[in-house]
Amino acid sequence: MSYRQIILNSRNFISITVVIWTTVMFLFFPSCIGKEKKFASAINEKDSLPDMHSIGVVSYVSDSGMIRYKIVTDEWLVFSKKNPPYWAFEKGLYLEKFDTLFRVDASIKADTAYYHEKKEIWELRGNVHIQNQLGDKFDTELLFWDQSKERIYSDRFIKIEQEDKILTGYGFDSNQEMTEYEIFTPTGIFTVEDTAPTDTTNISKNTNKQ
Repeated sequence: MSYRQIILNSRNFISITVVIWTTVMFLFFPSCIGKEKKFASAINEKDSLPDMHSIGVVSYVSDSGMIRYKIVTDEWLVFSKKNPPYWAFEKGLYLEKFDTLFRVDASIKADTAYYHEKKEIWELRGNVHIQNQLGDKFDTELLFWDQSKERIYSDRFIKIEQEDKILTGYGFDSNQEMTEYEIFTPTGIFTVEDTAPTDTTNISKNTNKQ
């Protein structure tokens, strides 16, 4: 065999080898891609699942070693792997806030609620109802409670029912005890009428004398 034949055979061998490897890669590379996609989707799907899923919850949450909150909900989801992490109460939430003497500062009820862990902010949505220690009642559709700043606020319509009047308006800011608050754009002040039952004792006596 001549040197030229050896070169030709080598070239043929290289060509055949390239063809074989090309064929192998063509056959198996799509399946590798498919596995990588499946693996990636599995990771994403795992990350999207809650780390905690509790049903029918009545729980007490402490802050600095003291019980400060009572949470009642049909479903509590915790997504700690999400960025940013959060809690979800998509089937409604009832929450009570306690003072240092374990008295209820405020009770809060909402159709849906989210707690953003890093920002320490509660986001309350849908039929949000709050009652403070003074008996004042607050109704709105969206409310934020910033625990780090100890403020409660909203940019939506809000109705505040006090003992003797009802206040309405848009935009709201308050301390977290809901005892000092301000409506940014008031739309009305309505006096609550006295609906106490009329004393009919004298009427009955006069009627009997006739």
